[in-house]
Amino acid sequence: MTVLGSKLHQDELNGSARSSYFNSPPLDVSVAFPQATPASKFPTHVADYYQLDDLLTPEEQAIRLQVRQCMEKEVAPVMAEYWEKAKFPFHVIPKLGEMCVAGGTIKGYGCPGLSITGSALATAEVARVDASCSTFILVHSSLAMLTIALCGSEEQKQKYLPSLAQLSNVACWALTEPDYGSDASALRTTATKVAGGWILEGQKRWIGNGTFADVLIIFARNASTNQINGFIVKKNAPGLTATKIENKIGLRIVQNADIVMNRVFVPDEDRLPGVNSFQDTAKVLAVSRVMVAWQPIGICMGIYDMCHRYLRERKQFKAPLAAFQINQQKLAQMLGNIQAMTLVGWRLCKLYEAGTMTPGQASLGKSWITLRARETAALGRELLGGNGVLGDFLVAKAFCDLEPIYTYEGTYDINSLVTAREVTGIASFKPTFLTKQSRL
Repeated sequence: MTVLGSKLHQDELNGSARSSYFNSPPLDVSVAFPQATPASKFPTHVADYYQLDDLLTPEEQAIRLQVRQCMEKEVAPVMAEYWEKAKFPFHVIPKLGEMCVAGGTIKGYGCPGLSITGSALATAEVARVDASCSTFILVHSSLAMLTIALCGSEEQKQKYLPSLAQLSNVACWALTEPDYGSDASALRTTATKVAGGWILEGQKRWIGNGTFADVLIIFARNASTNQINGFIVKKNAPGLTATKIENKIGLRIVQNADIVMNRVFVPDEDRLPGVNSFQDTAKVLAVSRVMVAWQPIGICMGIYDMCHRYLRERKQFKAPLAAFQINQQKLAQMLGNIQAMTLVGWRLCKLYEAGTMTPGQASLGKSWITLRARETAALGRELLGGNGVLGDFLVAKAFCDLEPIYTYEGTYDINSLVTAREVTGIASFKPTFLTKQSRL
């Protein structure tokens, strides 16, 4: 390539300096690399080695299969394209709504009333094909809808839940702020009582679905009581803006937002009466943390399914990659991780259904499963070689998508500390120099 000058950027070169094929469209991956099938044609599910289906009810088996079929047909063909563009495929929302999983465990109001195991399996099956779609549904369903169901008035439930269950309206859940992530209970957004309602002032960050949500669940500090309250805010409310966070390396389809509230008025009927302290969010987070633990399970199932097919199709040295011992060892290690992750996730669901699950158990499940998932994804990345960095073959995309999941809903470290506090009886969240006495 001819360089016309050190100050001239390559994208400013005139046409004569470029090759005649410079702007040619890329080859379709099936033409460029015909030896292996891309993830747009999703592989057969082969990761259930210990036959989890035997532990499920017929209803749970049916919802698992229904979601799997929908995701493979409707989302798999377009996910790499939209992930690359960091845009959301709005045209698939009606298809996701037809799966009848939004609302999860909520009973009535048009919601499916699934068991928590059924809801977790649906989460995993969505994540198996695309982690961003699973996050979209999780934020909408296991956070926003569940907050209305657990903390809303009867009028609020009847008004909002039916359309959200159908995905004809979309919701987001805004707790995290620029200055308060792991320390979310110290949030700074304020709610000031005025005649007929409340005035919200503040800023939120990393809010999934935030740029296009019809309904926003906002948490703010009551200026009079200093306690955390919850509010339902409608899109386009005066003083409300939501802008997309750019340049993410993971969950690129998810539209995370910076939300700014400048004297946003919320009428009294849209204050959530069941949110009167930060502890009231714990009822929601207990369920959502179980759901988040099943996301990496599903992601790793997809990675394994993809690697299993790829190793049988791809040949080097006149043999399929599946014939080499080191590749078989990595595949077996991945499979073992997935069985262990799945059984931990299943046990969490059973503890929740029995009413005995503790916050520490939920946190250990989420932290340990995401840790094993990172290891599993790294092995899959190695198995695919050069194609392990292409979104077309799923693994690279899934590898990146795991990173934000490792962090959100409590980082690995914070979740580990929640578990450790429960088993030792000693809290260690704040540095010792901030406390007046030794933790001991």
